[in-house]
Amino acid sequence: MTRNDAVADLLAEMADRLDAMDVEYKPRAYRRAAENVRGYPEPIDRLASEGTEAVGEIDGVGDAIASKIVEYVETGSIDELEELREDLPVEIDALTSVEGVGPKTVGTLYEALEIRTLDDLEDAAEAGEIQAVKGFGAKTEQNILAGIEFARQAHERQLLGEAVPLGESARSYLANHPSVEAVEVAGSLRRWKPTIGDVDVLVGSDDGERVVETFTDWDEAETVIEAGETKASLRVGSVRVDLRVVAPEEFGAALQYFTGSRDHNVALRNRAIERELKMNEYGIFDVSEVEEPAGGQRVGKRVSGETEASMYAALELPLVPPELREGRGEIEAAAAGELPDLLAERDVRGDLHTHTDWSDGDNSIAEMIGAAAAFGHDYLAITDHATGPGMVGGVGVDDETLREQIGEIRAASDDADIEVFAGVEANIGEDGSISVADDVLAELDLVVASPHAALSGDGTDRLIAAAEHPLVDIIGHPTGRYLNRRPGLTIEYDRLAEAAADAGTALEVNANPRRLDLGGQAVRAAIEAGATIVIDTDAHRPDSYEYIRYGVHTARRGWAEADDVLNTRDSGGIRGFLD
Repeated sequence: MTRNDAVADLLAEMADRLDAMDVEYKPRAYRRAAENVRGYPEPIDRLASEGTEAVGEIDGVGDAIASKIVEYVETGSIDELEELREDLPVEIDALTSVEGVGPKTVGTLYEALEIRTLDDLEDAAEAGEIQAVKGFGAKTEQNILAGIEFARQAHERQLLGEAVPLGESARSYLANHPSVEAVEVAGSLRRWKPTIGDVDVLVGSDDGERVVETFTDWDEAETVIEAGETKASLRVGSVRVDLRVVAPEEFGAALQYFTGSRDHNVALRNRAIERELKMNEYGIFDVSEVEEPAGGQRVGKRVSGETEASMYAALELPLVPPELREGRGEIEAAAAGELPDLLAERDVRGDLHTHTDWSDGDNSIAEMIGAAAAFGHDYLAITDHATGPGMVGGVGVDDETLREQIGEIRAASDDADIEVFAGVEANIGEDGSISVADDVLAELDLVVASPHAALSGDGTDRLIAAAEHPLVDIIGHPTGRYLNRRPGLTIEYDRLAEAAADAGTALEVNANPRRLDLGGQAVRAAIEAGATIVIDTDAHRPDSYEYIRYGVHTARRGWAEADDVLNTRDSGGIRGFLD
């Protein structure tokens, strides 16, 4: 975890604690500051060393918050946060990870029942005490109880969006060491799974001890868990980072092995055995003339191992991209020459789901358009939230306001360097209804319809009804899941995909790393059914355009090619799809 992330986490905690104590206005300011600090490209330490005025250069960070950031960088703590923790002595991050439990609920349950931890919450729910609190009921209590186990499991894994920057930082740090000949992240992080356990870093070097010493001296490390001659583990924030050093000539073999998955590797080893080869983390060995090939790790004549490509080539296979290595038919496809030509980040040409300060975004229409152009997009859709279920705090735009916004978007488009589509993110009701009137939808260029409430149980029929609405173009974040927070709707993806394909409605991969919804397997099911995929960031501020990479790699996990994805088309192609 970078220092920027650490500061952002503290600001977010302050927002939650203030919210739990019914303080008005401040929580939103702290949340906005937290997001902007997390995404700020420069180290917060450097700004803090120059004082509060320099920190105040960050958008959304006023003098009061800037002074607290400087205080933390200089002292390691924030006095006001410590006071809030004393006033409300609860594990707020753990408690709010339970679906349906927000900061205000935490405050209410602490006042009524002195609930401080997940164990306290579970005990109270099992004893029927929560339903007796004003504003709660038996159903709410059961929903909380059902969400506790999911919350516990979620706390054991990190979001991809948190792990990728950390892994890339570790890789860049070690790559500068003169003893390092090769370095790469491995494990589920390299396969771009939506959540990961640990960050695995692999190094090829003949001087393991020097590499380990350098690794344990890394400034971002908070705790050295263990360190040996060729292995070490650090704690960075809440994340464990594991280092393994191997001989340079075995780096490719080790990278393939430690990238996984287990199912993929087992299938490869079986293919090796069929060819009288032995495959492991040290290389591939010809054991056709060895009496007991199981007698050692490096038995037989070494065939390959320096590069990953050589490992696959020895098995008469092309290199299989890491995102596909899940044991789901990728080896058979490789052997038949039928691996997909996977989508690349550079293929995406625009973003069709974004928000402004007309709803819950932080920036104006013009600012979001200008940032999209600077990011390199050819087009952008402004799709602010409509009013409806799930829109807490009145952040959605009603039909009358939406009509007004259409005019503002059209006016901004006239001055833009890119094409701009006027859209909306409408809410999908429990019955599949759309929360915006048809005559208003008809005035828009693009309509994203997404579920925001009642996000449990089977949502297939509900989403199909929305997909079949003649004015809906995209189903946004279909399950409504929030990784490590709530699992979202259960969906029969083949049915939804077939309905979407028939209706000409695209299914979204929401690239926000807290969502990554649809996931990889759902993307594959959609593609096989002939549905169109669209990858959007759901950006609420300009720096969120960077999320597109997470959506691309999630789509790659679903075997997506560029032609499968709507926003790889030019603006004319988008118009054609919408028409």
